[in-house]
Amino acid sequence: MPVRKQARAQGGRPRDARVDEAITAAVRDLLVEVGYARLTVAEVATRAGIGKPAIYRRHATKQEMIFDALLPDRFLATAPDRGSLRADLAALIEEIAGAMASAPPGTVPGILADIHADPALRERFDEKYLGVQRQTLTEILDRAAERGELTARPDPTALNALLVGPVFAWLFLLSESPDRLPVLTAALLDAALALATTPAPARVQPDART
Repeated sequence: MPVRKQARAQGGRPRDARVDEAITAAVRDLLVEVGYARLTVAEVATRAGIGKPAIYRRHATKQEMIFDALLPDRFLATAPDRGSLRADLAALIEEIAGAMASAPPGTVPGILADIHADPALRERFDEKYLGVQRQTLTEILDRAAERGELTARPDPTALNALLVGPVFAWLFLLSESPDRLPVLTAALLDAALALATTPAPARVQPDART
């Protein structure tokens, strides 16, 4: 493997992967040392030994910088293909649980609080991350339909909420131990399969006489 690995940014010059790695390492270290609220882009630049412009060429905001450092390659951006809907959903749940459990304390709730307090930031996250998650789930459901595993297509947004929401609640609202996550993820897999494979109830037509 070459010492210097480069990735071309969209519409720009090749990016030095060593800079990306330095940013990621600095973010992770500072989140542990000072916490999410006190971490700044300037501190990350100093710790990484680079200028702030190098960070802003890669990340538009502090929140995106942290999100990308903790969840490389974008969270749930790749649709697993394990041969069955159950195996694909199990792989997604494993990724969700692992990512949330490994984040330094306070980081995930802090990012989400900032996103919901800023409409512009929320719009960016919806476009950059949440839209990608829905595409991933749509791809998984499309493959399951082609294999004949689905009788009806569930809403990808509802499935997304079912997969992510309970893990967040388990770790950050109920303060349960990450070591006990398998208890939750087993139940989540059953619930996700039930949502994906249960036909939607027929809509009741209003009585024309009323």
